[in-house]
Amino acid sequence: SELLANPHVLAKLRAELDRVVGIDRWVEHSDIPHLPYLQAVVKETFRKHPALPLLVPRMSSQATHVGGYLIPKGARLFVNAWAIGHDLEVWKDPEVFLPERFLQQEADPVDVKGHHFKLLPFGAGKRMCPGMNLEMAIVHLTLATLVHSLEWDLTPGQKSIDMSDKMALVYHHVHALLVRTSKARLQK
Repeated sequence: SELLANPHVLAKLRAELDRVVGIDRWVEHSDIPHLPYLQAVVKETFRKHPALPLLVPRMSSQATHVGGYLIPKGARLFVNAWAIGHDLEVWKDPEVFLPERFLQQEADPVDVKGHHFKLLPFGAGKRMCPGMNLEMAIVHLTLATLVHSLEWDLTPGQKSIDMSDKMALVYHHVHALLVRTSKARLQK
């Protein structure tokens, strides 16, 4: 959805795929480490649209103070990943889909593995999603294959994409995404 709503990002991603992979073969898993813009697009998507807006609840094992508040022992804590991803104190222009923000962090690149508390799509610590590595491999490879192999466009008569979201147990669009493919891009 974000790529179709931001055609300049789609064009930049496609250019990276064409440069690294070429147009005569499919994207392979071994290509992913050489596609930094693809990785940035995935991170930005996780930041702006976390699958689980509220992470799995935690329980404090001891009383502690956080940000001036007393968290009593046994308190249930809910981490709002959506709010973190849209926090003006953490992210500049959080409502803008801007993958480049993850390319400009050379000294301490933000990862999705729970080391950076400003991006927690899979949680952190002992309760982190056990399927994270599989999901990361599948998301990168699937997105790269779809962008690299097919031309994507809005359906006839569609002027833009409705990006309004609905928060429930999982985060999803209010209206289904309708797109079309006009032709295959690979010259195989």
